[in-house]
Amino acid sequence: MRTVAASVGSAAFYVAAPGTVVGLVPWSITRWQLRAPLPHWGVARAVGVVLIVVGLVPATHAFVEFTRAGGTPMPLAPTQRLVVTGPNRYLRNPMYAGLLLVIVGQALLFGSAALLVYAAAFWVVTAAFVRAYEEPTLAARYGDEYAAYRRAVPAWWPRRHAWTPDGSGTGARHT
Repeated sequence: MRTVAASVGSAAFYVAAPGTVVGLVPWSITRWQLRAPLPHWGVARAVGVVLIVVGLVPATHAFVEFTRAGGTPMPLAPTQRLVVTGPNRYLRNPMYAGLLLVIVGQALLFGSAALLVYAAAFWVVTAAFVRAYEEPTLAARYGDEYAAYRRAVPAWWPRRHAWTPDGSGTGARHT
């Protein structure tokens, strides 16, 4: 896929998928109304804002890495090579993990227990999708390269140091 097409496809997918997950659904639950369910909720709101910002970084950066690899995160328009750059050097699912942080951050910001329930449901559905569809699909598409990546990089809790395909694990090699 050409870079322009990959950029347009990734941008459209970013608006549609993450936009729905961390935009439309949370808005439908909260209507962006701030609630203060407990005294001194200001600290939780501040933590929520930090989580939102922190969560958007790996999610957005991972989309950029897919575009640079000439594809999109969409299963219908994948990259030709396995993306093991950027946040993917620390975590196999940085987009999903980042979006989960955003939802938890929104729950804290808006004081919404319903968003915490949504965050838990999002994680369960996403983890099941990753296990049942993404991992077998990536294994079939990228073979031994994905197997090595999967052994070295955790799915849901980040590594302390960046992993690299050359095995150094230091992050010195960028592809």
